[in-house]
Amino acid sequence: MRKPLGKTGSFISSKIGKAIKDYRLIEDGDRILVGVSGGKDSITLLRLLKERQHWSPAKYDLIAAHVETDFKCGHCVHRRYLTALFKDTGLPYVFKKIKVKGISKKTVNCFWCSWNRRKELFKTAQAKGCNKVALGHHKDDICETILLNLFFQGEISTMNPRQPLFRGVITVIRPLCYVEERTIRRFVRESGLDKLTEKKMQSRDSNRKYLKRFIQDIEKRCPSVKTNIFRSIGRVKSEYIDLKTG
Repeated sequence: MRKPLGKTGSFISSKIGKAIKDYRLIEDGDRILVGVSGGKDSITLLRLLKERQHWSPAKYDLIAAHVETDFKCGHCVHRRYLTALFKDTGLPYVFKKIKVKGISKKTVNCFWCSWNRRKELFKTAQAKGCNKVALGHHKDDICETILLNLFFQGEISTMNPRQPLFRGVITVIRPLCYVEERTIRRFVRESGLDKLTEKKMQSRDSNRKYLKRFIQDIEKRCPSVKTNIFRSIGRVKSEYIDLKTG
């Protein structure tokens, strides 16, 4: 039985629809692997992409995927919970378990764990015949990433809504790119999912947390700051930029 989305869910779905149209995120015949961590963002994405299957003009298939590692933290989600969640959607699903400890000299942390989980998602997508991988990054994530790369890496880059990889064999899509985190939080509360996702609510990246607060402070003076940051990457005035490096 289809569950009603409610006002907030319908709003998010409309934003997803706009992103799909603007960036050609989903096309007829796509087979999409949805990376599901168990947090609010990926669960929201999975549910709304599933709902859109009923009436979307583009016909596409979905597979839910969760990658577990041997690096445990407060963000880890029990497989039993995710199994019940996947079965409730009626979608095919797959679990993968990988090692991230001792496979290199790199320090095992959230970034290293995340990088390896992403790599496994791409391998799983290819094995399942998927041409796209959908990730739950939202507008706040993208804005924070722009500032993180600018401030801490000295470069201008971000997470694209649509990113072809491996010469186009796999394309990463981010259908929540127009949706703010606060809206997703409201949706999971209204849907009764907040208790299930609360462990995934907080980022452990101290720099990202700092920039999240930084943007929130600026938002008090400039309510459109997130939209401005988001749009800036596509509105570069090259005539005012000296590309010589220092």
